[in-house]
Amino acid sequence: MSEYNNELIEFPKDWNVRRLNEIAELQRGLSYSSKEKSKDENPDGYLFLTLDSIKEGGGLKEDGWTWIKSDRLKERHFVKEGDIVIANTDIGMQRGHILGAPAIVHFPEWYKKDKAVFSHHISKLLLKVNNLDINFLFYYLSFVQPLARKYHTGTGVWGLNVDSWAKELLIPIPPLEEQKKIAEILNTLDSIIIDTKNLIEKLKLLKEKTLNLLITGKIWHKEFKDTEIGRIPGEWKIVKLEEITTKIADIDHKMPKKQKNGMPFVSIKCMLKYPDLNFYLDLNDPDLEFISKEDYEYYARRFNVEKGDIIYSRFGSIGQAKLVTTEQPFIASYSIVLIKPYTHKVNSAFLTYILNSEVVIKQAKIATKGSANKNLHLRDIKNLKIPLPPLEEQKKIVEILTTIDNKIETETKYLDYMKKLKEKLLSALMTGKIRVNSIAIGNLK
Repeated sequence: MSEYNNELIEFPKDWNVRRLNEIAELQRGLSYSSKEKSKDENPDGYLFLTLDSIKEGGGLKEDGWTWIKSDRLKERHFVKEGDIVIANTDIGMQRGHILGAPAIVHFPEWYKKDKAVFSHHISKLLLKVNNLDINFLFYYLSFVQPLARKYHTGTGVWGLNVDSWAKELLIPIPPLEEQKKIAEILNTLDSIIIDTKNLIEKLKLLKEKTLNLLITGKIWHKEFKDTEIGRIPGEWKIVKLEEITTKIADIDHKMPKKQKNGMPFVSIKCMLKYPDLNFYLDLNDPDLEFISKEDYEYYARRFNVEKGDIIYSRFGSIGQAKLVTTEQPFIASYSIVLIKPYTHKVNSAFLTYILNSEVVIKQAKIATKGSANKNLHLRDIKNLKIPLPPLEEQKKIVEILTTIDNKIETETKYLDYMKKLKEKLLSALMTGKIRVNSIAIGNLK
């Protein structure tokens, strides 16, 4: 049974079930001109809620507000704090990413007016019933948002056939106290997710600043010299990447045939799923592809990846490195280069950090300026200039940065877990498969 097949969702017998158009009237906002809209604050105007204000999956973006001043405003063009709205148009050619996505209107604390304007790409729900908790309704609409794609109109930019959607969409109405408890549980999960995201962003900023200080020697050193890549400590060297590696290679141009299982084949998408983690490459990623053992053995003659090696992206998102920390064999796409550090000269983890630093990324960007497809050639990678401290200092730098990286990895995995937990709970709670009495909110925290 598909959870997104409207008519097949089964609800508890003690829940009331109504069609959306029976419990709410949907009202479109202002059809505006570009001259009326502004990014800059307009004291004589109002905050403006547009399609760009709504997040994929539901909710409002913190920075999604713009401003509008118009002499055509009617009362029906306004929203107030606590109103619920849905996106009735998709952005560009995204094919249903935010079509039907809901949001509850919350104004920024600094906004002193009691209402704002919303655009014609958004519909406001005017509830006809008083036994429906607005937060519960928001979460339910988030749960069934994929259904909106079935009611799209247009071949270019998609629009939502609001009347058909509202006429057929089933809305469960549990007892009011149960609605509030469901919303409280999901809101608690959302708070944990937001707090974790904020912590990760702070850790990433700390890592960036620490990395910059460490790879320029500004923490321990007092004497510096000018080089082609900037000022570095006097005792450090500048070397080409090929001077401190035993191998820099890629697989053949001919791509191996993919199959449902076999030997792991890492694409750029899989490699960069966690772009801020130098060490985390998930070989259990659901997006991972596979090749036959025979193909693996053929490609491994050139791309014989081992623990301690580095894989480096050269197409698409250029200049991103991952240290291989697994002993599980795999092959990577032609977009990814294998780098084998000469460990008597350079610490593998240190080199990974350097390759991901602005010092090297700038060089990679310069090397691709003349390339129509923005690709790094092997010769460009081999010629990358690397600042090289003594080996013991490299290890000290790695020890500091790894501490931060490990914390980022822990919080990133926790964030992924909480997102999956919310997705499962959202489905179970909204269909009554789990009743709220079986969940203690304190356990979620």
